[in-house]
Amino acid sequence: MTTESIPAVICTVDVVLLTLEQSTLKVALVRREREPFAQALALPGGYIHAQDDVDAQASAARVLRDKAGLESPYLEQLATFTGAVRDPRGWSVAVAYCALVPATVLAQAAGRVELVAVDELPPLPFDHRQIIDAAVLRVRSKSQYSSLPVHLCAEPFTLPQLQAVYETVLGEPVNKVSFRRKVDELAMLEPVPGALQTGGAHRPAQLYRVRPAYRRQLSLSARGL
Repeated sequence: MTTESIPAVICTVDVVLLTLEQSTLKVALVRREREPFAQALALPGGYIHAQDDVDAQASAARVLRDKAGLESPYLEQLATFTGAVRDPRGWSVAVAYCALVPATVLAQAAGRVELVAVDELPPLPFDHRQIIDAAVLRVRSKSQYSSLPVHLCAEPFTLPQLQAVYETVLGEPVNKVSFRRKVDELAMLEPVPGALQTGGAHRPAQLYRVRPAYRRQLSLSARGL
């Protein structure tokens, strides 16, 4: 078989963009503009542009800008999905990424994406359901021991608000004492000077934000550096 007769391999990136809306973990989907599966809801994705993208990470970031109109502060490579039957156009490789953003950031993509609860997904083209399931499993697993859910929080936030985010992601209650201990051990937060949340039946609560040095560390870690 000559080189000319070997079929080209399709190489793309797909991004699982997760957020919290009304205490529900949701994924952002877009309507496909062309065949195959024109007008079907699918993950934001596209071809790798070898002439422009320095690596797959850059391709994923570009896809988010083009399809959703936003930059994600957290973008982590998830897995590679391959095969001869996952794409009707031919043998394909898809490098999948997971992005986490607060709902306030995703508001920039209004009209460009549709948010769907990860537990109520419609039929999806390609193997996008499998990719989403893998991303949710990864996020829930890492949330058991890391600060990953902070990327779903709009700053500033209280510790009870952050705990509620963890509980939504994990899908189960979190012990308050254990949670506070873990937050202290991670040393990821700093109080916002003079900022308290007031109102309601409870006493004012301190507002927090992620320490800038820690957020930079998370950003680098997400890029595999």
